[in-house]
Amino acid sequence: MNFWETKTLAQMSTEEWESLCDNCGKCCLNKLEDEDTGEIAFTSVACDLIDLETCRCTRYSERCTLVPECIDLKQHDFAEYNWLPSTCAYRLLTDGEALPSWHPLITGTRESVKEAGVSISSYAIKESQVTDLEDHIIEWLQP
Repeated sequence: MNFWETKTLAQMSTEEWESLCDNCGKCCLNKLEDEDTGEIAFTSVACDLIDLETCRCTRYSERCTLVPECIDLKQHDFAEYNWLPSTCAYRLLTDGEALPSWHPLITGTRESVKEAGVSISSYAIKESQVTDLEDHIIEWLQP
């Protein structure tokens, strides 16, 4: 049995937890929340710390200090993961769903995320290149 099929997120070791991340980069996209409805909209604008080729944070261990808005998922209640993209392993497992067939833990390769078209590397831009986030809302990517 695979660890993600037998353990809850809370039971996972740090190594297991980190391996769930598929490095799609979607959690590093800036999001806008409608104050009236609570609806979340994703933008194509990513944090300046992300490497857009690998979709990995270049300063991962320091990210929450360098970017105060950065969220450490382990510090939050799993029920709050509804803002994550629907393809996110943390959200899927919290909701009792299986990992997708393209997930690196299933395929054995990190390239499967790009091959499946799930990675942000083909469309994201860095926030330092943007003036107004509202100009970069992407309708097709919603939580």
